[in-house]
Amino acid sequence: MANDIRIHPVSGKQDLKAFIHVPDALYADDPNWIQPLEVERMGVLTDKNPYFLRGQAQYFIAYRGDQAVGRISAQVDQLALEYIDPRMGHIGFFECEDDTGTAKALFEAAGGWLKSKGMTKSRGPFSLSVNEECGLLVKGFDTPPMIMMGHALPYYEKLYKAAGYRKAKDMFAYFLNISKGLDEKILRFVAMGQRNKSIEIRDADLNNYDAELKEFFSIFNDAWAGNWGFIPFTDEEARHAAKEMKPVVAAHRCRICSYKGEKVAFMIALPDTNDMIKDFKGKLYPFNIFKLLWRIKIKYPERVRVPLMGVRRHLQGTMAGACMVFMMIETIRVEVCRRGGKVGELSWILEDNDAMNKILADIGCLKYKTYRVFDKAI
Repeated sequence: MANDIRIHPVSGKQDLKAFIHVPDALYADDPNWIQPLEVERMGVLTDKNPYFLRGQAQYFIAYRGDQAVGRISAQVDQLALEYIDPRMGHIGFFECEDDTGTAKALFEAAGGWLKSKGMTKSRGPFSLSVNEECGLLVKGFDTPPMIMMGHALPYYEKLYKAAGYRKAKDMFAYFLNISKGLDEKILRFVAMGQRNKSIEIRDADLNNYDAELKEFFSIFNDAWAGNWGFIPFTDEEARHAAKEMKPVVAAHRCRICSYKGEKVAFMIALPDTNDMIKDFKGKLYPFNIFKLLWRIKIKYPERVRVPLMGVRRHLQGTMAGACMVFMMIETIRVEVCRRGGKVGELSWILEDNDAMNKILADIGCLKYKTYRVFDKAI
């Protein structure tokens, strides 16, 4: 079947829209796929995304005749070259029919573009960077993805392997029934932290939103430095993310902790807007925008996700650091549950982040999705 395949490099707005809509037919029978908003995807894939201040990308569509049957991106991230590997390019946005020939043609197109940029290795999927959607879903296909998390068809892993890609790292997503209280031993840590006069915990101050979010990202960059795949949020990315999140940020879903007067830990939980747009069929305008605003502002979300959390490195592995993590989780859980929230996702967590995996297991989280990043020499 691969002989019938034509790989088309995306060029121009119409091509980009076609690229965005490649998954529509592939997931037509998948009840857990949520069609992304076209306007949001355009923002990610164009220079509206501050990623392109440091990176470059090329998108490809696989056609059989006039029918789009697959897509992929290839990108070079200057920060990844600096922090990870000076010869490591990235791929992302992979979607494909169940055909190894089609997939091979897409991977070869992406690899060829990366090689033309001097890369000798390929890693992904990143859409577009490790600080956006990353990893291929390999376990947990029976539930829809939460905000800023990916979905996939079960055979995609087979297509990656057939093209010579091998596992580099797994990341886990955890499910928490937030209507259920935490175990007594965990609550003892919470109480211990509350008694510690060196620890202060508070809601985010949304009257100083920009300053608060700047502090959050400063803590994040310190907390995650040295972790596998780490690339810091740039100032431009932090400002952009803060702007994008602002409509769904609520003070009671954000916590910041200070230790001896220094801001050292934070946690943000966001409403699962995927659950709010699942009936939009990718269209926000002209009327769905009003539905979304009503669902955000009036109807309290049943599902929330924690996409950002961190404790500064000098307190990681300490009793104070552990207490602050439990305090943030429990106080947000209580407030969200009181308002009608039912379930939460904490993601993603590296498979070898033993401390955080243990904490989430201890509070009763269920590891319910696994995302995988692959590597290949090109």
